[in-house]
Amino acid sequence: MTPFTRFSAASGVLCGLFIGVPGAVEAVTGETAPTSFVLGVSPALAVPLLTALYLGQRERAGTAGLVAYAVNLIGLGLFGGAAYTLNIALFYLDRTALAALLQGPTRAVLLGSAVVFAVGSVLFAISMVRARVHPAVPAWGYGLTLAPFALLAPLPDTVLTSALHVLAGACLVWLALSLRVPETGPASCLAGARRVSGSEEKAERG
Repeated sequence: MTPFTRFSAASGVLCGLFIGVPGAVEAVTGETAPTSFVLGVSPALAVPLLTALYLGQRERAGTAGLVAYAVNLIGLGLFGGAAYTLNIALFYLDRTALAALLQGPTRAVLLGSAVVFAVGSVLFAISMVRARVHPAVPAWGYGLTLAPFALLAPLPDTVLTSALHVLAGACLVWLALSLRVPETGPASCLAGARRVSGSEEKAERG
């Protein structure tokens, strides 16, 4: 495993935990300053994971995979900036001031960032499923949880949004940990060589 892959896996695990754990906590306590801070930081930790996932499948994903990665990366930057602003910079504003601030063009821009990220997440999930490099379950979950997670972000927190936080976090942790198990490598090649050799010996005996 390269240092970049190791770093990306660690960053992805932290990203998943920074999304899933606050989501579970807020289902009981409601939104708090510590959970909002952790959620606001989490998108930045997703960038290395997204890049490592793409690099691991780029040969099999082709041009469509590159387009999906590009849209998802741009959407992550836009939505991540919006999440950081809402969860950290604007968290201490009272509800009246926040509602007044999030009207007109500001609201449209924030919703636009969520839409770009949602579309990118679905496209990248499809590219992972088609490439068959990363585990199928979290690959499907990537699109099925992150897209509604982004679109529901501007709405008040509910049990549904908390559940999406937990599921999205679990998928990201799963994908991050899968980076630590390469699909091919010296061990798998050696195992394949042994299987071939064994088959040849059986054929000769037969």
